[in-house]
Amino acid sequence: MRIIPATMATQHPDNASAPYWDVRKRPFISVYQEIGEAVSCFKDMDVSEYMWDWEGKHADAAVIDRLFSEYFDYFSDDKLGNDKFLTFRIPNIWEEKGYNLLQAMTVILSSEDFARDLKLKGRPLFEVILPMTERADQLMHIHRLFEKLAKFKSSEFTTDHTNTEYLELIPLVESVDSQLAVVDLLNDYVKFHEQHFGKRPEYIRTFLAGSDSALTSGFLAGIIGNKVALARLYEFQAQTKIPIYPIFGCGSLIFRGGLSPTTESINRFIQEFPGIRTATVQSSFRYDHPQITVKKAIKRLEKELVKAKPLKIKSNDQKVLVEITAMSAGYYKKSLREILPAMQQIFELIPKRRDRRQHIGLLAYGRNMGELTMPRAITFTAGFYSIGVPPEFIGIGRALNELKPKDLSTLLSNYPNIKKDLKQAGRYVNHDNLQAFADGNEAWSEIKLDIELTEKILGIRLGPKSEDDLRHKKLSSKLKQQKDNTKVQSIITQMAVLRKSLG
Repeated sequence: MRIIPATMATQHPDNASAPYWDVRKRPFISVYQEIGEAVSCFKDMDVSEYMWDWEGKHADAAVIDRLFSEYFDYFSDDKLGNDKFLTFRIPNIWEEKGYNLLQAMTVILSSEDFARDLKLKGRPLFEVILPMTERADQLMHIHRLFEKLAKFKSSEFTTDHTNTEYLELIPLVESVDSQLAVVDLLNDYVKFHEQHFGKRPEYIRTFLAGSDSALTSGFLAGIIGNKVALARLYEFQAQTKIPIYPIFGCGSLIFRGGLSPTTESINRFIQEFPGIRTATVQSSFRYDHPQITVKKAIKRLEKELVKAKPLKIKSNDQKVLVEITAMSAGYYKKSLREILPAMQQIFELIPKRRDRRQHIGLLAYGRNMGELTMPRAITFTAGFYSIGVPPEFIGIGRALNELKPKDLSTLLSNYPNIKKDLKQAGRYVNHDNLQAFADGNEAWSEIKLDIELTEKILGIRLGPKSEDDLRHKKLSSKLKQQKDNTKVQSIITQMAVLRKSLG
């Protein structure tokens, strides 16, 4: 059995500060720097896995050539595909044009040839992530495409050996509805896999998205969806005897999963999501904290995630939690439909941190909520934090207010850190800004009510707690009055540095 990495570095552009390795001290990371970034994650931080992202962004197709050519000595010892792992996130051809898919598959096949010629044992690349997986037939379609391409290449372009025709797939399950139905997806996949290949998968790595579930359904629905999905994955494992190795995609801020390298954050993550075997350590995790803190955190995750006893949620509790999910998502979507248009100007001014494709023309790519086109989760989160209204609170107070005492107790017992999480996010609430937004505006008034109800029901007080929090509040007040776009971007960046994450 292969090594299952406990930490996966990703290219998610949520860092506020410049990477430690960039002598220019610029927070923007170009596609040309990502080769060196991957190696620094392996060498400097001892991360096990690096996600090479072909989804909705530009990617360097020469990645394996450059890694082996420029860092041959390193990969001779720490073998790619055996000790360290480079995992492609391929484009979802049902959501965006498939130009990158053929290129990514060709790189996987040619890398096998290159490694063979260099006498490096094993396939450097053998596994890909399929984003926004909704159905098992999508996974099987990718299997068949790769199988056909491998056969064609072997027959037409390779003379001395045959390329491996099997590609291991990681379904990335993003929406709350998809997460709650993840076992149906896997049951179908196992059945189709056995029909096509004559055997069941040896194991399955399933990727649960922390950001996009919250983005499209709200924070409370997102975190419940992930927790119930995690519990159901281990029920699937018990029923099928197929080993499950869940991955959780989490940013630093609570809305996007809430994993940063602080001791408190890792304690909270292990308590809330036991059974997660791989955690993403995104750009903010790696670059907005002291390097020694980051290395210590990665070492702890590598050691402890594999040992955590998987999460269990009783069936009756699951039913209650799913009902809460639907209720809270309803309030979230209702408010968002009203306020999203007014947020577009802020979203457009969130500084960029990576080379991304635009949401226009043939290369259009994004997440939607009904008829609304949503910004990416990092931009969305950064925008709301910047105005002093963390998106964690949109809809949550009204949902909590609807719960019967017994159902609230069920929520609290299955989400033990809910008060701490909301207090953490609540440090960046600017009550003055929110009051100004709410004056004469029903949608913002409902969000103001969400915060008031959250405070009352959970017995917590939201607002700044430290000097940095107070500085953040002053900057968000200043932002509200500022008309100059250049100055607005500067203020947004200053706030991001204070909270140690862009979004």
